[in-house]
Amino acid sequence: MTEMTAQATAKLLIRPAEPEDSEVLTQIAFASKGYWNYPEAYYELWRDELTVTPEYIAKNRVFVAEAGMAPGGFAAVLQVEKAFRVGPVFIEAGYWLDHLFVSPASIGQGIGSALLEHVRKTCRDRGIAGLSLFADPHAAGFYEKAGAVFLKEVPSSIPGRTLPLYRLPIP
Repeated sequence: MTEMTAQATAKLLIRPAEPEDSEVLTQIAFASKGYWNYPEAYYELWRDELTVTPEYIAKNRVFVAEAGMAPGGFAAVLQVEKAFRVGPVFIEAGYWLDHLFVSPASIGQGIGSALLEHVRKTCRDRGIAGLSLFADPHAAGFYEKAGAVFLKEVPSSIPGRTLPLYRLPIP
């Protein structure tokens, strides 16, 4: 970690999201995906996946990372009670890292790592042994560096595209 990154994360506050954060968290999710210059048509297909509603925040564990006064990223953990299928994608019962997004202006400042460590601590405190997650292909290296174990490639919500499925142990 560089000195500048260490200073940025030292001033970082991670707090539970509030329903009124939904709009800014949705903006961060879309902007973060936009960092990778995906085709415009993908964003319409991802609209529901990337939209964070007040109801979603109320129902799940959602954490906001603030550097100063502005949110720089967020993460969400959810519990799937019963396995289900969304088109070709099978979602197993258990705990999932559903979102981890960092605003493009904050990428490289340690916010993603700080959020992931906060999620791990929260899970440890609740006796959760691990999280499943679908990684954006561009984020696979981040999760592997954090100790996530690759399980397999799975179909994406984008026809003809796959995503890596990981298991993130909670040591």
